[in-house]
Formats: sequence, structure tokens, C-alpha cells
Amino acid sequence: MADLEIRVGLIGAGGNVRNRHIPGFQKVEGLEIVAVANRSVESGRAIADQFDIPRVYGSWQELLEDDDINAVCIGTWPYMHKTMTIAALESGKHVLTEARMANTAEEAKAMLEASRKYPDLVCQLTPTSTTYKIDRIIQRLVSEGFLGELLSVEVQALQNRFADFGGDLHWRHDRELSGYNTLNIGAAYESMMRWFGRGTNVMAMSKIHVPYRRNSKGDLVSVSIPDHVDILYELANNAQVHMRMSATTGHSTGNQMWFYGTEGTIYIDQKQNVFGGRQDEDGLSEIENPSESQAYYRVEEEFSNAIRGVEQITMVPFETGVHYIEWSEAVSRSAQTRKMVTLPL
Repeated sequence: MADLEIRVGLIGAGGNVRNRHIPGFQKVEGLEIVAVANRSVESGRAIADQFDIPRVYGSWQELLEDDDINAVCIGTWPYMHKTMTIAALESGKHVLTEARMANTAEEAKAMLEASRKYPDLVCQLTPTSTTYKIDRIIQRLVSEGFLGELLSVEVQALQNRFADFGGDLHWRHDRELSGYNTLNIGAAYESMMRWFGRGTNVMAMSKIHVPYRRNSKGDLVSVSIPDHVDILYELANNAQVHMRMSATTGHSTGNQMWFYGTEGTIYIDQKQNVFGGRQDEDGLSEIENPSESQAYYRVEEEFSNAIRGVEQITMVPFETGVHYIEWSEAVSRSAQTRKMVTLPL
């Protein structure tokens, strides 16, 4: 299978598909993007002309009926991921689905269950991760015992912007299109799982600071997804993790992370430089993180290699997606009820 010809159909061709997936696929030898189905035939034709894609379909169902296609890239909003993924698998096609995995944990679990019915077909999620640069060095430091026993974690992800009252409505603000996904909490949790494992209990408080936004028609509509959230959750070893995320924090200090252990502390600054200090040292000092040892984005290559049977999916299998969607839903449930939510759901 190492020389298998891969013929990809694109279902939805938004910014990430155009900027990441198409260029990534074009670098893979023996892979051709043969068709696209976008929100309209006209927009699909524009994508096809731009990237020299031979066929344009008027619907995603028509694209799945094309037996010449053996893999699809689903680039739509989360609310359609379950329906399209299951239909693609039933059509005998490998599936790369855009993050975020689904609207709800129930939908994500249905996608995972469907994938297990077709073990010969590859299923992969685009990672939500923004931590490629530091993934390997943190994993190494943790595995070597730099922290000792982990006690607590502080994660701050603040967008340097003020509340944009009356701003445009994005699909990420729309519960119907985005489900329980809120800000970038799923991305942060995906990284945290790689470093420290999954959470067991979640408590959260959230706010919608901008309650109305303008849709594509210019009408003010209500917003149902928070733009500010504080999360406290527990790991299996009882360490506590505090996450603070916001899109309404003008002049903020941006992103940073602190990991506190019995033997050491690790600090990640805004530029993802890594600093650490052990208990017997006189403070923090920068830890070398050479570029050649860092992880990097290679989703399309990994997907293609998995189809050809030469690599296992690690970034990101459906199982991981279910965990971060479950956690995202638990955050929302806790914020709504003001109660602790236990995982898994």
C-alpha cells in the first residue's frame, strides 16, 4: 500500500482548508485533490480554478458518490462533522475532519463508534493544538521528573482586544454551528492531555460580555457562547489546573503557562520560550529548545502515510477528539449549573 494513489475530495473549503490542507496535500507525492464541494457551485468553482481541481460538485452528497475518490477532507463547521463523517465512512472513504470534532460529546462518540466499524479506513482530526513548538520539551521534562510530583497548573490565554460591542457574528459565536466549543479551551485541553493526562472533575464560570452581534445581513442577533471563561479542573493525581481564557481583555499580557511541582517549576512565556527552575536553584532560567527537536504541523502527510499503512495517527485520533469535546461540554454544563461535573460524561 506504500505506493497507493490517494484521490482526495474536499467538502467545504474555508480558510484553513485553503491555507493549510490544500498546500499540505499538494506536497504529498502520489496524492491528487480531484474534487471540491463548497457552500455553492460558484464558490466551489472559484476554489477549483485557484487550485487546479478538476471537478466541482453541487453538494457533498454528490461528491461522496464519486467512486474515484478514496479520501475526503471535511472542512465545514462542527455542526456537520458527524453527519458527513459517518456518510463518508459508509461510502468507503478515509476521513480527515477539521477541528473542532463535533458540537457535542454525543456526536463525537457517534463518530468514534462509526470509525470503529470501518477499521480499514483512516479517521483523523486536524489538531487544535497551538503548542507544537513546546510539546516535546515539556513531555521530556515531565518524563524526566523535572517537576517532581505535579501540584498545580496555571494557563492564561487572553486575546489582546477589547469587547467589540455590535461586532460581526462569527460561527464560533453561534451555538447551533459550534455546539459546546468555547474560545480555544479545546485546543488548550488537547495540549494538556499530552503533557499531564485527562481531567476528572471540572468547575467553571463564564460570561458573555458581548451579548449581541451583527449577522451577514447586518441584523443584531443574540450570542449564546461565552467570550470569557474561568475553569478549574482536577487531574488523576489530584493536581489542580486553572485556565483563564478571554476575548475581551484589551492590553492583556497574552498567553502564559505555569507548571508547579514538588521539585521544580516550568514557565512558558508569550512567545513559547521555556523557563525552569529546580528547588535547589536560585530562580528560573531559560531551557534550550532547539528548533530541530521541535514538533511541527504535518497533518496531511500523516493522514496520507496512515492510508498507505506506514504510520499510525497520533495528531489527532478520534479518541482524543472525544475527550476534548467531553471536557468542553463539561465546562459548559458546569458554568450553566454552577456545579462540579465529573468526567467522563
